[in-house]
Amino acid sequence: MASVKDSIEFHLLKASEAMNMIHLEEALHNITISKELSLKSNNKTYRAKTNSILAKLYFQLGDYKNAEFQIKKALDIQKEEKDSDDLADTYYTYATILTELSEFDLASGYLEKATEILEKQADEKLKMLIRSQYGLLDLKQNHFKEALQEFTALLPVINTSKYPYEKAQLYLNKTKAELELKELDVALISNDSAMAIASTYAFEEIKSESFKLCSIIYEMKEEAGLALENLKAYQKIKDSLFVISKAIIAEETRSKLNLDESTIIIEELTEENSQQQASLKLGRLTTILSIALITILSLLTLSLYKNNNLRARANELLQEKNTELIIAKENAERASEAKVQFLSTITHELRTPLYAVTGLTHLLLEESPTPNQKEHLNSLKFSGEYLLSLINNILDLNKLEANKVELEHTSFNLKKRINDVLIALNKSAKDRNNKIIFDFDNEIPQKLKGDPLKISQILINLIGNSIKFTNNGNIWIAVNQIRRLDKTVYLRFEIKDNGVGISEKKQQSIFENFTQGSVQINRKFGGTGLGLSIVKNLLALMNSEIHLESELNKGSKFYFEIKFEIYEDESANYQEEAKKIDYSAFVGKNVLIVEDNKINQLITRKILEKNKMICDVADNGSIAINKVKEFDFDLILMDIHMPGISGIEATKQIREFNTSIPIVALTAVTLDDNLDEFYDNGFNDIIPKPYKTEEFFTKLHKAFTTKKTAS
Repeated sequence: MASVKDSIEFHLLKASEAMNMIHLEEALHNITISKELSLKSNNKTYRAKTNSILAKLYFQLGDYKNAEFQIKKALDIQKEEKDSDDLADTYYTYATILTELSEFDLASGYLEKATEILEKQADEKLKMLIRSQYGLLDLKQNHFKEALQEFTALLPVINTSKYPYEKAQLYLNKTKAELELKELDVALISNDSAMAIASTYAFEEIKSESFKLCSIIYEMKEEAGLALENLKAYQKIKDSLFVISKAIIAEETRSKLNLDESTIIIEELTEENSQQQASLKLGRLTTILSIALITILSLLTLSLYKNNNLRARANELLQEKNTELIIAKENAERASEAKVQFLSTITHELRTPLYAVTGLTHLLLEESPTPNQKEHLNSLKFSGEYLLSLINNILDLNKLEANKVELEHTSFNLKKRINDVLIALNKSAKDRNNKIIFDFDNEIPQKLKGDPLKISQILINLIGNSIKFTNNGNIWIAVNQIRRLDKTVYLRFEIKDNGVGISEKKQQSIFENFTQGSVQINRKFGGTGLGLSIVKNLLALMNSEIHLESELNKGSKFYFEIKFEIYEDESANYQEEAKKIDYSAFVGKNVLIVEDNKINQLITRKILEKNKMICDVADNGSIAINKVKEFDFDLILMDIHMPGISGIEATKQIREFNTSIPIVALTAVTLDDNLDEFYDNGFNDIIPKPYKTEEFFTKLHKAFTTKKTAS
């Protein structure tokens, strides 16, 4: 009999370990063996132990009613047998079930009974679990401060290496209490601790709950991107086969282990009857046949019940999945709205410091720099313009792919534009000991019409790539005229290097978003893997495509063709218009700068005062309204995003009492679809930050001239 007991103890221990790891099939297998052995041995102590651990399995499956049924059976047997050894654990298990059934007073009562028994025992783990359950009771009853105190006090007591599951669960409960108390940063730390333990020991259910809590925390912190990322991770586990298999295991558990006590009683009576009537062979045979018949009928009934139950459960699962899909769709739509808002905000936040870079560059260029300094400042100015274009294209990559980005159509000198690119990249080339060889076809017209910033962006990405992946080598840039028809010219651009090259396999995916040649290349050379994707999309926008020829360790060649119009001087651009401006018209003009950023205030003020204008500053829209009421200004330069009322609202209020003063929006917001809104609310013109100086003064001159004409 001792070996049977040892076997039961072994399978009960294995079942308990499997439940901690959420290996529910393994737990079910071991409980089934334990149940069979305890019935065969007619050992009521082990029957009670098996019922108790079966209750814990039902608890983990979320079937609290069956869990309560099994723990009551264990409790009845232990009281009947006066078995006090496991009674404290049974009381504790019953309390956890009652807590989930919201029977808090009963749960508290059973915890007190378990505590009384444990005063005479040395079960440290169970004492620790009971303390944790008291905290959970407080949490369920919205006593969040008391719950947090209990969880915090218990943390140092639990040894992670001995009780990883219990410690991870405790951190998770602590996170919930801190979340309810709006202690979001602390909750994030507790949640990270739970996630770290769950990841180390593969506690999938705790990981799932941790992702869900993390998503809620970031949503409350208004960090939509991180909230969505964690929601997706939670949804991935929830949508996995793990959840469905959990439901199936619940059905199998009810089928295999929810044995009716009447079956056990029949076995006991049969054995007793056999001993009393050993001499009556005919009676024994009749009894055995009766039991066999009952068993067959029971199995048939059970089979029909199981089939109907599984069919009903399958329908419930389908309905649940449909509901979850609807919720996931709504979450995705909310996430999409959050993404739009995020892109709008980040555009403004990136452009504001970039305005400081371009503004200070302009001021330095006006301070009579040395030729060497002037070359560097021109390079910085060009890089600022390129960076602005890059910011726009990265943030609007989805528009690029959908061909929703509009091309500029302005005149420019292609050779000078490429030289500017090479000056900007010259230091990078020298750092890697690379030589740049530039060949420009002299047949190409001096002035072309197109989008110079996007041409620069394409070339910077391609030449920058060649520099990055070449060391002690050469980079050849060639631009040749292929053909010329009337007012149109077709040019071929070729960028070639003798660097590391690209394998044939990677050439198929190198133009996809966030893709580089390999993980090793990414680690060695860095970069986002976004440059070639932008090149591909920009060329597609220009009705062209990028071509690649490459061989490992021998270098790469990128080439493409673009059609340009030959520039004819039909209308003046901002640079030409700026040359015609009578700057004496600016002298003595009173300008109000409405801007909350102190650096931007300083830059704009210096640019204006350098042209002998008189400046005043308002830190927000409310101050601007009061100053316009008190003083007479010739022009207002109005920022849009400011604390208090926005620039648009301030303009609307000014227009209620002053309709003549020119108001120009000097703003870093994206203007793609908002132009009508600006003009409808009383603005005369818009200057996007960071701006080109020529455009800035041209629009200021236009505003002053318009006011003079109106008066």
